[in-house]
Amino acid sequence: MEIKKGILERFRVIYILIILATLWILLLLVKIQFSPKWSEKSKIFEAVELPVQARRGTICSADGSPLAASIPHYSLRMDLTVPPLKKYFANDVDSLALMLSRFYRDKSAGAYRHALLEAFRKGDHYFLISSHKIDYEELQRVRKFPIFRNGQFKGGLITEQDYERIYPLGNLESRTLGKMKEGVSEGMPAQVGAFGLEESFEGDLKGEAGIAEKENVSGRTMDVHLVEPVDGRDLVTTLDVKLQDQVSYSLRRMLEKTRAKYGTAILMEVKTGDIKAISNYGRNSGGELIQGYQNYALGAAGCTDPGSTFKLASLMAAFEDDKIDTSTVVDTGNGVWVNKKWKVTDSDHEKKGGFGKITAKRVFEVSSNIGVAKLITQSYAGEEKDFFKRIHQFGLDTPIKVGISGEGVPYINHPGEKTWSGVSLTQVSYGYEMRLTPIQLLTFYNAVANDGCMMKPRLVVAVTDEGGTRETFGTKVLKRSICSNSTLRQAHAILEGVIERGTGKGLQASNYKIAGKTGTAQVANRNEGYSRNGRKVYQASFAGYFPADAPKYSCIVVINNPLGDYYGASVAGPVFKQIADYVYAYELGLSDDFKYPGKRPDADYPGLAAGRKKDIAKVLGDLGILNGWNFFKSEWVEANREEDGVALTNRELKPGMIPNVKGMGVTDAVYLLEKSGLRVSLKGFGKVKSQSLRAGDPMRRGQNILITLG
Repeated sequence: MEIKKGILERFRVIYILIILATLWILLLLVKIQFSPKWSEKSKIFEAVELPVQARRGTICSADGSPLAASIPHYSLRMDLTVPPLKKYFANDVDSLALMLSRFYRDKSAGAYRHALLEAFRKGDHYFLISSHKIDYEELQRVRKFPIFRNGQFKGGLITEQDYERIYPLGNLESRTLGKMKEGVSEGMPAQVGAFGLEESFEGDLKGEAGIAEKENVSGRTMDVHLVEPVDGRDLVTTLDVKLQDQVSYSLRRMLEKTRAKYGTAILMEVKTGDIKAISNYGRNSGGELIQGYQNYALGAAGCTDPGSTFKLASLMAAFEDDKIDTSTVVDTGNGVWVNKKWKVTDSDHEKKGGFGKITAKRVFEVSSNIGVAKLITQSYAGEEKDFFKRIHQFGLDTPIKVGISGEGVPYINHPGEKTWSGVSLTQVSYGYEMRLTPIQLLTFYNAVANDGCMMKPRLVVAVTDEGGTRETFGTKVLKRSICSNSTLRQAHAILEGVIERGTGKGLQASNYKIAGKTGTAQVANRNEGYSRNGRKVYQASFAGYFPADAPKYSCIVVINNPLGDYYGASVAGPVFKQIADYVYAYELGLSDDFKYPGKRPDADYPGLAAGRKKDIAKVLGDLGILNGWNFFKSEWVEANREEDGVALTNRELKPGMIPNVKGMGVTDAVYLLEKSGLRVSLKGFGKVKSQSLRAGDPMRRGQNILITLG
């Protein structure tokens, strides 16, 4: 009995000890849970989820050339706490510092050595090697450097990838393509499209961010992807790089010559409505001419009175209603007509004394305001609404909806509006009391060229990704026919007459026919009113198509507030003609005997031209002036004139040396210089004439280089 009692006492003691030990353990757990010391230590083992940036989709030209692209760039860091480093860091740090200095060219080898040693001493597990970012090819070179060649877990190299949005053609289509801005995507701060196609197709271009787990284990940072990012989709546009370059070049030259406030030009394919080129230039507050300053082609900034280019719609309405035909005679008098106290004048009326009695066809050819006003007011007296039914039939009061936000809304004053007055029909007939954008007016002219079929202007052909085409945007007919065949025949005749005998006579081409209409309007520039610095504000324009007998392209040019001459025939018309000449010679291929007016400069023959070997060879081959083909391993060559033609020679590019970009187009030049790590600034337009850093000199990443074009 005593033995049994002793055993129970022992068990009781053991049981109490177990309970006390359990309570002690629980107390320790609570203390650890709420202790700042252990809370800090626990962070070493924490895993934090972070978004992984997706590659934004590429915006391409019609032939697939990138117009906007996201290129991966890498920031390099180093974990100097990885245990294997202790074995060889001291022996290899000098070599690594020397290689980094030669690679980045931003500081000496000694400075790199000191920074690495200090980081190693402190046990830095996230040391930033350089603030400069590098591309994928450069990353592969860095991975072969001393220490780094041992791999991430032995060499400590940490790479952080992000994307930089680049525009290889600079600002050539910036208002159309768009730009990036800081915004929010999927609830997180991100770069998003600011305007243009970048904004309109944000959902397709942005892709889907992934999720990574940033694990911090014993002071070492590691990224583990839990959900891989999905790259954005690509856009295929209708834009043609060569045509875009020519349109921008021709427009800028005239804006510089006339010191105009802004200008825009659009080139459209007649049968499809495809926009092949679109260019916008404007002046900032300092008077500097900037490409893409505003979207004058499509946006509200360019929504103004069109002036005389609207006269085509007015006469076509009267043709369609059988009010008049091209032979109808109207008396324009001595160039001044007063209608209900409103004075209508014809240009140069004081010098010419008016046009007198002329036909409706001649009214259009000489752009008589009086002739058009009389024909329309007499035809539609008491039937004004019928006139505006025809204008609606032509689609001129309807938004185009090209697919870019901010499109200007068309407005044409009409009966029932508060602003309608007894002289409104007179004003509307020759292009006032209305607001139209150039793209809206061009769509109408394009329909006339297309035998009355109005096509919806198209900028984007398809949305694609690696899996193929995700969505296509086919050509779309807005109106099968805007008018009768009889009206079309008369419209074609008067448009051709402008070039043959009228205000556009100086724009005739010897190899093909142009049809179009000049326009000159006094306009109000938003808060500046109808005058600027004490002088009237005029806008010159020209709209038309070519070749007139088989239209393939339509085009509109608008130049606002030119100083000096401001008539459409002498300001906007020459830009149209230069664009048409280029397109006819190099795109249509309808004639093998095209002659440039006057003597062509040697520099355009091509003289010194440089770029990708395949591109140079194709152009010279198409022109039939390639003499001798040299096969080089380098993809970059230059074309040099010889006595009997042109020969290609190699243009060597040496790593670490400043590239020679003289003679290159802006696309190739910017690509090469930025790929080399230089920061590029542009001046002028055309091919590269000079560069501020001498080719062949050692380069330093991040250096600024100015390339002058001309």
